[in-house]
Amino acid sequence: QEPFVADEYIERLAWRTPGGGSRGGEAFDPKRLLEEFVNHIQELQVMDERIQRKVEKLEQQCQKEAKEFAKKVQELQKSNQVAFQHFQELDEHISYVATKVCHLGDQLEGVNTPRQRAVEAQKLMKYFNEFLDGELKSDVFTNSEKIKEAADIIQKLHLIAQELPFDRFSEVKSKIASKYHDLECQLIQEFTSAQRRGEISRMREVAAVLLHFKGYSHCVDVYIKQCQEGAFLRNDVFEDAAILCQRVNKQVGEIFSNPETVLAKLIQNIFEVKLQGYVKDQLEEHRKSDAEQYLKNLYDLYTRTTNLSSKLMEFNLGTDKQTFLSKLIKSIFISYLENYIEVEIGYLKSRSAMILQRYYDSKNHQKRSIGTGGIQDLKERLRQRTNLPLGPSIDTHGETFLSQEVVVNLLQETKQAFERCHRLSDPSDLPKNAFRIFSMLVEFLCTEHIDYALETGLAGIPSSDSKNANLYFLDVVHQANTIFHLFDKQFNDHLMPLISSSPKLSECLQKKKDIIEQMEVKLDMGIDRTLNCMIGQMKHILAAEQKKTDFKPEDENNVLIQYTNACVKVCGYVRKQVEKIRNSMDGKNVDTVLMELGVRFHRLIYEHLQQYSYSCMGGMLAICDVAEYRKCAKDFKIALVLQLFDTLHALCNLLVVAPDNLKQVCSGEQLANLDKNILHSFVQLRVDYRSARLARHFS
Repeated sequence: QEPFVADEYIERLAWRTPGGGSRGGEAFDPKRLLEEFVNHIQELQVMDERIQRKVEKLEQQCQKEAKEFAKKVQELQKSNQVAFQHFQELDEHISYVATKVCHLGDQLEGVNTPRQRAVEAQKLMKYFNEFLDGELKSDVFTNSEKIKEAADIIQKLHLIAQELPFDRFSEVKSKIASKYHDLECQLIQEFTSAQRRGEISRMREVAAVLLHFKGYSHCVDVYIKQCQEGAFLRNDVFEDAAILCQRVNKQVGEIFSNPETVLAKLIQNIFEVKLQGYVKDQLEEHRKSDAEQYLKNLYDLYTRTTNLSSKLMEFNLGTDKQTFLSKLIKSIFISYLENYIEVEIGYLKSRSAMILQRYYDSKNHQKRSIGTGGIQDLKERLRQRTNLPLGPSIDTHGETFLSQEVVVNLLQETKQAFERCHRLSDPSDLPKNAFRIFSMLVEFLCTEHIDYALETGLAGIPSSDSKNANLYFLDVVHQANTIFHLFDKQFNDHLMPLISSSPKLSECLQKKKDIIEQMEVKLDMGIDRTLNCMIGQMKHILAAEQKKTDFKPEDENNVLIQYTNACVKVCGYVRKQVEKIRNSMDGKNVDTVLMELGVRFHRLIYEHLQQYSYSCMGGMLAICDVAEYRKCAKDFKIALVLQLFDTLHALCNLLVVAPDNLKQVCSGEQLANLDKNILHSFVQLRVDYRSARLARHFS
């Protein structure tokens, strides 16, 4: 039995055999164990032979059954082939019979069709005779429940009557036409009643009968008219129209054989009657009196109309529903869109001017005329080349004449104008219209507001020799920078998508570049003159606070100060200006302006120190002053400026070094590359320069 393990089997056999192990003190008997093994092997051999005979018998039986099964399969295949052959014969026979039946049917139809036509013609002749006699006796004309059959007959008679000569059959033709008209009116009335009762099946039957009548279109008109009864009760005519069309779309296919035509006619009626009337009422009220409300209403109505059109695109309206709906929208708004951009530009111009004027009025400021023409252009060129103020300085009292609120209002108005332009402009006119709006923005934001503030700021910068001058131009720079970032953002976010694929793109980019360059020139000029004023203020401080005795004290042994009062005040002033520059600018502009100020600051101190003679203790005080200036220069965080003051500090060491060490100091790392005349000029400032010993050591 499985699982079979030989070792375990032998162990069990030995364990069961007496003397096969050391069980219960019994002695081990190998002979007995061997005898047991031999007997067991013989039993296994007998068992093996018996099993082998059984296997052979089963194999023989299996082979016999396999042969019998194969023989049976062959017999089934033969019988299947016979059955398939019988089936093919039956199929051929059926096809033959079917062909005969179809031929017979065609023959019967060929005989029956003329017979039916003859019967139909006989009936029509009978009904025609009744009209000819002037008395309608047939039940089909007198029984109101058979209006469908009567309609079919009168429609055929009407067609026949039109082929008859008028002179002989004028009376009967008139009677048929009258009956035709009466039945048509009855059918339309029946359709109307069924629609009011909500009987879709009856409406479908009547519409099918009327399909061959001339009044079928009138039936459709009645359906459309009754559909709209009670549909427009709310204030939102667009939502009402969408709901109505959705409801009719579900119903119209169950009534009419051409539902797409009926639905399209309903939509056309809604657009040309309901929507056009509503749009006219909303727009004509403000067209001449309130341009702002007119533009808002026009944008809102056009947007809602196009949104409604998008919803209607889901319905089956025929082959080219996009063109169909576009024509409907155009028919409503064409008279308003033709001159839209002129209204937009006119409104934007007046609105922008009002925003600016309101701001200047709030400041009690009468806007100056910047002026144009030959004299002004000449002044502008001279000012750019000489950087000198031409004309009297204007006291602005710290006012920059730039307002972020004004800018936001102008940009908001322009943003709304761009949105309206995108929606209301014809695609071919869109880039041109967007450029005109952009030109308005440039005129009022950049020219009338920013450029005017720069001109006023430039005129408000005092001359460099003014005392206690208030420098507000950096505030103008700061606000102009912020405003221009907003201007640039609107250019990229709202104008670029409208002109990105048109030739107007390069024109807009060039206009933007020109206005930037124009403002940068004035900003650079104003910053340069502001820096000159800062240096002028430092000069006034030094002239007022620095005394000759600071560097040549009467009592060399009684100097108690670490640095002079002039140095303290200049450093305090410089630190304020550095902080103001950092707050007014951003990016690389900060480093550029600080470098320029630092270089001019160094030149001022360098030239200032050359005006005095220095005793030994005075030279030490000068070194302390320059060390303080250098500490102030570190606030600039400009390597060049710090290097200049390091060199100046090294030069001041020449004022105090012992004569014997002058040559060694001059050949040091910081002074070795300087011109000898510069070194000489500083040595000459020593009070002991005239002594023969000093002159000999330096020569």
